[in-house]
Amino acid sequence: MKKNRNRIIAIVIIAALVITGIGAAVSVALAAEDKEVNIVFTSDMHSNFNSFVTPYHGENGVDIGGFARVATIINNIREKYPDTLYLDGGDFSMGTLFHTLYETEAAELRLLGDMGCDVTTWGNHEFNFGSEGVINMLNAAMNSGDKLPQIVECNIDWSNPGDEQATKDVFDKYGIKKYTMVNKNGVNIAVVGVFGDNALACEPTCTVPFKVGEEGRKMVKETVNEIKKNENADMIVCVSHSGLDGDIGSGKTEDEMLAKEVPELDFILAGHSHTELAEPLKVGNTYIVACGEYTEAVGHSLMKQKSDGRWEMEKYELINTFKDVPGDPVIQAKIDEFTKKIDEQYLSHFGVTKEQVLAYSPFAFCSMDDISEDHQGQNLGDIMSDAYLYAARRAEPNTKFDVSVVPSGTIRGTYNEGDITVSNVFDSFSLGIGPDKIPGYPLIKVYLTGKELKTAAEIDASISDLFAGTRLYMSGEDFVYNPNRLFLNKVTDVKYEDENGNKSDFDDDKLYCVVADLYSGQMLGSVSDASYGLLSLVPKDENGNEITDFNKAIIYDENGNEVKAWDGIADYMQSFDKNATGVSQVPEKYRESQGRKIRDDDTSFSAFVSSPNWFTWAVVGLITFVIVIVVLIIILIVYIIKRIYYGKNYKRMKEQKKQQKLEKKMAKRMNK
Repeated sequence: MKKNRNRIIAIVIIAALVITGIGAAVSVALAAEDKEVNIVFTSDMHSNFNSFVTPYHGENGVDIGGFARVATIINNIREKYPDTLYLDGGDFSMGTLFHTLYETEAAELRLLGDMGCDVTTWGNHEFNFGSEGVINMLNAAMNSGDKLPQIVECNIDWSNPGDEQATKDVFDKYGIKKYTMVNKNGVNIAVVGVFGDNALACEPTCTVPFKVGEEGRKMVKETVNEIKKNENADMIVCVSHSGLDGDIGSGKTEDEMLAKEVPELDFILAGHSHTELAEPLKVGNTYIVACGEYTEAVGHSLMKQKSDGRWEMEKYELINTFKDVPGDPVIQAKIDEFTKKIDEQYLSHFGVTKEQVLAYSPFAFCSMDDISEDHQGQNLGDIMSDAYLYAARRAEPNTKFDVSVVPSGTIRGTYNEGDITVSNVFDSFSLGIGPDKIPGYPLIKVYLTGKELKTAAEIDASISDLFAGTRLYMSGEDFVYNPNRLFLNKVTDVKYEDENGNKSDFDDDKLYCVVADLYSGQMLGSVSDASYGLLSLVPKDENGNEITDFNKAIIYDENGNEVKAWDGIADYMQSFDKNATGVSQVPEKYRESQGRKIRDDDTSFSAFVSSPNWFTWAVVGLITFVIVIVVLIIILIVYIIKRIYYGKNYKRMKEQKKQQKLEKKMAKRMNK
């Protein structure tokens, strides 16, 4: 009886435990399903405080963008979802005249704080002014007393800061961390930041000890493990300035690799590549989102937790900041205050004002899509490269400048039909800073041989289809290329054009004086490394010595001031003949390309094999070698098969054939 009673009690206890466990599991599942997080996101805003006219959304251009419109959209979303998480993917600065206040006012970071941004991360352009610029910006932000966003970055190796100790100290003072915890709508969210491989490659002025690529992703993994160990996180988010450059969906872009290698991430905001994803990418259980560039759109996602603890994206949209979106008055008022300071703090150095009209254009120049993606000559690249030569010759009239080079990756904006203002020109070539600590890359002069300038044409013809930022727009150099020819042998003719329009062949051994901006000059020397030694450009001085300090190659005007690239373009705009209203007018010749890149689509065999260079012969030799090896391998395989097939009888059968031949020979003699 007692035995039965104990058995019954045990059964009741087990049943209770089972029921309790099921109930708990059901409760957890129900709780998980009740959790949701609303996320808004921006990235790559590049100091676009005010709206602008872009040709991307219509033939005549569309008024779009601006921080104030972004703020309005976010505030509208917050009305429905009060506890919204606002993330930014970096490159919030550099791109308009407003970034000239970067070091003194920290305008971008302060506006992000005013807009309620919870977390942002570093973009490569935040380091355009070097570590000193970042230090000054962070100090200005902290001294303002304004509300500021949290900055996260997990892939900096501070184990031995060295010359960057001052940077580390300010980072610590600001409170920059590997990750931060945010609670929204009762959900504990861990936000980690990462800086990408390509981002670091794009910024030669960045000396902060970032670990990127595989090492960087490993540091994200380690940070996520730290979060799982120490935090009660319901969701793990990454603000990534790595991006989706390349074949999206292939799994080989940086943020896709990050999602694959760190599957615990629920959400990745992909900055840097300026990608606009109409639909989110999903890698395993990780969602990757991207909202484009220049404040043209705000991203919005609604995430709901599933019963297994992972998250499902219930809603995804990109909301454009078109003209019918009114700007938030509080944000716009602050922007207006910053606007006044541009003329006072920056443009006074150049004797101009922000809205001053430099020239009138009776036509629109090519779009930014064309300048980077269409492998043809473009009027925007032509006028900028002509401006470089004009400005250099004006500053140093006793120097014979031959060629100018403008890579498409340095061009940041185009010109629409109508008035071209100081602001328009600065925005079109806005990046960098010189040794004078005044924003704007200065022009430099370097010397390249005629052979190297031919190599530059081949870089444009062969490599720029793979890396659009390397498309070169040149003045003083014309070339013909055939896209059907072998890689690195596409250029069939290159000509030097002097300032009088006379054309001649380049002398391979002669040094030619080349004008470029400081950034492009620094990148010329990296061509050899990027092409694994197949191509080489070595910037030299007038005596043929390799330049190692490009600051010594800067062009100065008669007053000893650096000639800024954007200001050189502005001066060229003002040099044109005046129209009836007394304003310089862009010449009609710039309505179309100047024909400096001639595409030859001849697909004949003779066009393909004519004028082979060393690389072509090397490829032909390699192909011939491979063919010979393949033939030898086939012969060897046939021999081996033959031996296996005949086995031990091989020698006997060979003797039989020999005997048969001898007998036939003897019979022939007998018949005679």
